[in-house]
Amino acid sequence: MLTPEERYRERAQRKKELVDRRIARATTDRGVVVVNTGNGKGKSSSGFGMLARSLGHGFRCGVVQFIKGSFSTGEDLFFRTMGEAFADRLEYHVMGEGFTWETQDRERDIAAAQAAWAVAARMLADEDVDFVLLDELNIALVKEYIGVEQVLAALAARPPRQHVVITGRGAPDALVEAADTVTEMRLVKHAFKAGIMAQKGIEL
Repeated sequence: MLTPEERYRERAQRKKELVDRRIARATTDRGVVVVNTGNGKGKSSSGFGMLARSLGHGFRCGVVQFIKGSFSTGEDLFFRTMGEAFADRLEYHVMGEGFTWETQDRERDIAAAQAAWAVAARMLADEDVDFVLLDELNIALVKEYIGVEQVLAALAARPPRQHVVITGRGAPDALVEAADTVTEMRLVKHAFKAGIMAQKGIEL
């Protein structure tokens, strides 16, 4: 009869063999499209975490924020103001004019989204850009400010080794299908519903 330590070691060995087989099968080396969607918190935070990771690897990176343009966020302050060490490797654009319930002007929102997409499309076509974060692009797609087909075409035509992260609620089915990795954040509980203001370092 096996001891608890022997059973633990046996389970760990089986797990290792499974993981090793999966690693051995993963032989394709190319850029991936990551979509973070869902109603839960953390979509943009995850994207900016991958931005930091990419900069750490020496990548040249681009960021386009499609919606969050009416107030300054911590990531904006950090990457744009305090990121002088990698300023030559990071192109950062805050293109939105705020949430749609604040602007209350569809034509203005469409114009802002189209201007943001023009910048994003340029980055997606640039072989020198290794990583592109399109923050809150899904919102612009859901609102039909930008056509899904033109986004899919740009993703398909991008440089083979370029990574792209797209965030925002309600990712269209066609984008989910085209992406390599899709994560849906599920809302379980949020401080805002209890009347707690958005906090610097957490939401801002």
